[in-house]
Amino acid sequence: MRRFRTTRRAVLGAVGSGALLGTAGCLQTLGFDRQSAWRDPPLADDRPDAVYVPAVTEGMGMYGRAAVGRYRVALTYSYPHRFWTLSGTERSKSVVEADHDLHLMVSLWDAETGQSLPLDSGVTIEIRREGELVTQELAYPMLSQQMGFHYGSNYALDGDGSYEARVDVGGVSLRRTGGFAGAFESARTATVPFEFDSDALSEITIDRPENAGERGAIAPMQMGDVPVGRAPAADALPGQHLGTTRTGDAVFEVCAVKSGSETNGSAYLYVSARTPHNRIVLPMMGLEATLRRGDDVVFDGRLERTLDPDAGYHYGASVPTVAAGDELTVSPNVPPQVARHDGYETAFLQMNAVSVTV
Repeated sequence: MRRFRTTRRAVLGAVGSGALLGTAGCLQTLGFDRQSAWRDPPLADDRPDAVYVPAVTEGMGMYGRAAVGRYRVALTYSYPHRFWTLSGTERSKSVVEADHDLHLMVSLWDAETGQSLPLDSGVTIEIRREGELVTQELAYPMLSQQMGFHYGSNYALDGDGSYEARVDVGGVSLRRTGGFAGAFESARTATVPFEFDSDALSEITIDRPENAGERGAIAPMQMGDVPVGRAPAADALPGQHLGTTRTGDAVFEVCAVKSGSETNGSAYLYVSARTPHNRIVLPMMGLEATLRRGDDVVFDGRLERTLDPDAGYHYGASVPTVAAGDELTVSPNVPPQVARHDGYETAFLQMNAVSVTV
């Protein structure tokens, strides 16, 4: 995929001199001016109700990492940029304010398994300078094509200089199974010192994909061993893979794990939800399922949000049995309650019931 690349400093410098930016275009071509630079960059035309290639993508840099208990935390940054939040099915655009200096992001994962942790307990970033509070904001769980699954928001600082980020992770309330049972129950705080340099921020690259607006996705940036939040590959999921289905451009991998004997046992039925293209986990969704065997209903109920070291973040329930010929219907009633960057904001909203036959 061909892309045009530049940096914010290069763009602003070109504007100051009246020069053009070669294939990257000038600031006006990119949809910015000096007063509102990068506040609301252009959106792709005719965006589909699906994952699409954004008109503008931004790189990111690393401020540092920290370890606290089983948690591993990485603090990364990029330009302040818009994103969309979700409340039920209502989508709201969060724009960049005049005092926003950067977009801060937290990647959170388990030290023992290396698995990304989409938690429902919330993550807050508190910024301090010389012991004084500068700002404190909830970091939204977010989906980004470049940055994967993370927690982030736009933050206002107090000029260039040294800061300390305190990342507060709440205790986990969602169900945990396997090696995660009993883990992540206590709230934790990780501290990451960092140096804010507006010139260094301006060196982060800006890309303009040629195929903006088309269905597809940019590959996530890899920052060392920091996970981008991918769900396990279908062939790596535990149990029997029952099928793959899609709704609202979300991909559902449906599996069942049998327990006990063939004649006297039960099964654990679960759905691993992820984005197309990059397999980024889709958490914080409401799913219900109905399992039918001919005219009989074997199971009808909610699939519970669950975190497992092997199956990853998924939606599951125990059912009496799963047999060949059964029809499973999965009905989303709440779309993923995560914020979205450009390229994801039109997807995973209108989600209809889907079925697989065992």
